Amino acid sequence: MDSEDLPHRAFVGVSALLFVASTTGTIVWRASMSAMSEMLMPGGWTMSMTWMRMPGQTWPGAAASFLGMWIVMMVAMMLPSLVPMLWRYRQSVGRTGETRLDRLTALVGLGYFLVWTAFGMAAFALGVATAAIEMQLPTLARAVPIAVGGVVLIAGALQFTPWKAHHLACCREAPGRGRTLPADAGTAWRHGLRLGLHCSYSCAGLTAILLVIGVMDLRVMAVVTTAITVERLAPAGERVARAIGVVVIAVGAGLLYVR
Repeated sequence: MDSEDLPHRAFVGVSALLFVASTTGTIVWRASMSAMSEMLMPGGWTMSMTWMRMPGQTWPGAAASFLGMWIVMMVAMMLPSLVPMLWRYRQSVGRTGETRLDRLTALVGLGYFLVWTAFGMAAFALGVATAAIEMQLPTLARAVPIAVGGVVLIAGALQFTPWKAHHLACCREAPGRGRTLPADAGTAWRHGLRLGLHCSYSCAGLTAILLVIGVMDLRVMAVVTTAITVERLAPAGERVARAIGVVVIAVGAGLLYVR
């Protein structure tokens, strides 16, 4: 076996185990939430208990519970597209003679998912506030199905914007493609944060779809994960993003039509 093949196999093996563990955790979380009754709202739709406190639970406890499961879900969803980026980082830093590759790669991953953790905190606060308003204003609650279609349409249109193209390009760029990063912990941490910011911005529209259609729906998670992975890793990522935009706009128009 090639001496360079063993680290690659170990890296892929650890990544696969992490993906399986996070996917399993997401499925278990979804099953536990599905066992709870959803709230029927004016307009004929049901509100997920994701944005509610459980009996005897405090709001900090509810936020911590959501955030824990959000992180697990994001690891499962983002890892397929992140792993190649992390491997190219290892290759780039390895060319400098650095031997602490595992530690530095882990720092990149931690920085990356810290950004998604902050995104989850904002999503929970927005979801709780929106749910409270919808329960107090039945007229607004009736408009939610139309608003969902509108959000999906906007998410689809976002796929065609220069803003999306810029952040997708930054997200796809990685060490190993013409540049080498310094092999130190501070650079690794900043690289992870920067990559997380670009990727969260690039995925903003697709993540919004997940939040408004069903954060607990495994089918939606799978579709969004596939879309994010393909547009990030395919050779013609920008064209793929636009193709995804066409599909998303069609879905949004369909949601509005049935209403």
